[in-house]
Amino acid sequence: MTARSAGLLLHRHREGRPEVLLVHPGGPFWASKDEGAWSIPKGEFGEGEPPLDAARREFTEELGSSPPIGGEQDLGSIRQRGGKEVVAWALEGDLDVTTVRSGTFEMEWPPRSGRTESFPEVDRAAWFDLTTARTKVNPAQAELIDRLEVVLASSG
Repeated sequence: MTARSAGLLLHRHREGRPEVLLVHPGGPFWASKDEGAWSIPKGEFGEGEPPLDAARREFTEELGSSPPIGGEQDLGSIRQRGGKEVVAWALEGDLDVTTVRSGTFEMEWPPRSGRTESFPEVDRAAWFDLTTARTKVNPAQAELIDRLEVVLASSG
């Protein structure tokens, strides 16, 4: 069965330009990766869980802050290179990235050491203009930024 994730693409306007909030995955594998490594805040959801509820839950878990209530705009879904489907919603709001406090995960590190280390799910978050965001984000998720741009243009 294909893994499915749900996420929120938070956006705001600064100096007349839209910006989006992206997160950088934590852990040693991602530590030195930048372009193409960032993501919208998202996470997997199971059968029977409403995807929008999962998107809101994952936003809170990854950023340590609840997303704004209401106003979500459906951006549809995309499929990432590994086959994972990501459904997403755009949501207008703001977040002070200096307050991000992510949940953690554990993994054996270093590999084959027998030691378990704890790492943040997200090691940082940042606001990016749409052009920069397209270079930072997982390549498949750039389509979500394109769709957001269409939504913003149609809403005036």
